[in-house]
Amino acid sequence: MTTTRTLGRSGIEVSALGMGCWAIGGPLWGDGGQPFGWGEVDDDESVRTIHRALDLGVTLFDTASNYGAGHSERILGRALAGRRDDVVVATKFGNVSDEATRRWTSVDHSPAYAAVSLEESLRRLGTDHVDLYQLHINDLPASAALDLVDTLEGLVTQGKIRAYGWSTDNPASARAFAEAGPHCAAVQHDESVFKDNREMFAVCDALDLASLNRGPLAMGLLTGKSRTVGADDVRGRAPEWLVWFRDGRPTPEWSARLELIRAALTADGRTLAQGALGWLLARSPRTLPIPGCRTVAQAEENFGTLAYGPLPADAFAEVERLLADLRGAPADA
Repeated sequence: MTTTRTLGRSGIEVSALGMGCWAIGGPLWGDGGQPFGWGEVDDDESVRTIHRALDLGVTLFDTASNYGAGHSERILGRALAGRRDDVVVATKFGNVSDEATRRWTSVDHSPAYAAVSLEESLRRLGTDHVDLYQLHINDLPASAALDLVDTLEGLVTQGKIRAYGWSTDNPASARAFAEAGPHCAAVQHDESVFKDNREMFAVCDALDLASLNRGPLAMGLLTGKSRTVGADDVRGRAPEWLVWFRDGRPTPEWSARLELIRAALTADGRTLAQGALGWLLARSPRTLPIPGCRTVAQAEENFGTLAYGPLPADAFAEVERLLADLRGAPADA
């Protein structure tokens, strides 16, 4: 069974699943006490989780400069000490945070900040290069993103990054950015069995981009392990875009949807989470789901999906039948 995929037109080989490192950053706070993290974490357990992911064949790790105000990068760097050459590290820039107070402060999409933020990320990660450097401002106008291309290409030339991309859910923006940037290799977008972005896959196919899937488990809803989360968890005071949870609990309407597809996702012995990740692997050969983990047990479940591979064709078709009302018309490439 193939357990690796290619990171778009970069040609970089990665594991078919990556580990999302948002949660291991711990708390981050925004205006008005808005939580932007997943609550308190045990750093030693985070390191053990990364090591377990490595044991299970994971080579792609995705973090960001603002996850825990840089704490995620620090822990990832600590865990990968002596293993850096074995892995592909992706990080992001654009959200400014204060490491001392663990507060998000602003956004900065200037070319100068892209270079400064990279140096800070390299310091925290304990490395001399990042494999994939991603713009982390979802709704930035494409014209502003295009102003970054020359700087990013320069960072490639300097050997400080190998490729770059944009974390955005806007297919037109992703297309413009990739068309302008020779070393743009990926787009990171919200993608799960509950939220399929057909137009983005058309862009990825047309321009040979990898599709990094954030939110592949719908922020934990698709694990089926519902519980009330704390006030320091982003789901406890869900922002408008986080539709799966309200007041720290899964919403009834999406929980009902989950029960509708449970049997199809678990038909070959997988857990729900493994079924949801298997759906993504079956969705396109370009997908690279990056489920978050902060415990060894979560890593073992999520990355156990690699042993199963993509969801079987009949199960995939059944899921699509049951969720037909959520699917839009196919997009033209």
